[in-house]
Amino acid sequence: MEKWNHTSTDFILLGLFSPNRTGLFLLLLIIFIFFLASLGNSTMIHLIRVDPRLHTPMYILLSQLSLMDLMYISTTVPKMVFNYFSGQKTVSFLGCWFQSFFFLTMACSEGLLLASMAYDRYVAICHPLHYPIRMSKRMCVKMIIGSWILGSINSFSHTAYAFHIPYCRSRAINHFFCDVPAMITLACMDTWVYEYMVFVSTSLFLLIPFLGITASYGRVLFAVYHMRSKEGQKKAFTTCSTHLTVVTFYYAPFVYTYLRPKNLRSPAEDKILAVFYTILTPMLNPIIYSLRNKEVLGAITRVFPIFSSKKK
Repeated sequence: MEKWNHTSTDFILLGLFSPNRTGLFLLLLIIFIFFLASLGNSTMIHLIRVDPRLHTPMYILLSQLSLMDLMYISTTVPKMVFNYFSGQKTVSFLGCWFQSFFFLTMACSEGLLLASMAYDRYVAICHPLHYPIRMSKRMCVKMIIGSWILGSINSFSHTAYAFHIPYCRSRAINHFFCDVPAMITLACMDTWVYEYMVFVSTSLFLLIPFLGITASYGRVLFAVYHMRSKEGQKKAFTTCSTHLTVVTFYYAPFVYTYLRPKNLRSPAEDKILAVFYTILTPMLNPIIYSLRNKEVLGAITRVFPIFSSKKK
């Protein structure tokens, strides 16, 4: 059995949908979701950039979340759509490397950013007098830069390992993007070192932040329950429930996918779960944060007067 990297520099992506009417319908649905996600996240970035009232740590972090989601979904969906309609399933070695690198960078960075957003809400609600100090714009920028840098370093280590090991089985990756764990199953060497790396990285960038976020929001909800102001209580509860919805929808399938033992994983299940954190979450984030946030709705009417409902 020959090693593929002696004869070719391409991988093959088997994709998500079969080339039939059902597959075409589902792909068109994915394209529609991609359009909504791109429009929603681009709008959020624009609103937060141009509206001075949104120049606060909470919304600065939210603008970075929208940027990550925009890059996140753009890393996977366009290539999947192109391969489906063109009938081609190949992806070049370099193209696969970049797709894997950017996907992992966004995944890890977003996990840390969501933890930063949870900390922001925790300080704002539980320690409001200390908020200007603990969550200054300088601290906010440090959190953002730290998320990007740590995510990039972790992503580079995984990608560098995956693309320097020999592949001597089939070159067909049973996924709709270059997911490194799916690629590792094609290797002709023992990959226990990488499996350990996956466990450590998933714990550091996803599981521990998820547990920290859950604990912080538990403390926040306890504080909200004892608020005297009903309006403040309602606003804080809405914010917490919004964040928890996003966090759970993002972390749960990710952690479940990557912390399962290799013998309990199946390509079909992995691809379905990947749809949640690579396609659906980037669409839901701007919708949830805009429709359930009065400040964002107010910014929409100020920046886009066509949506204002002023009565003549």
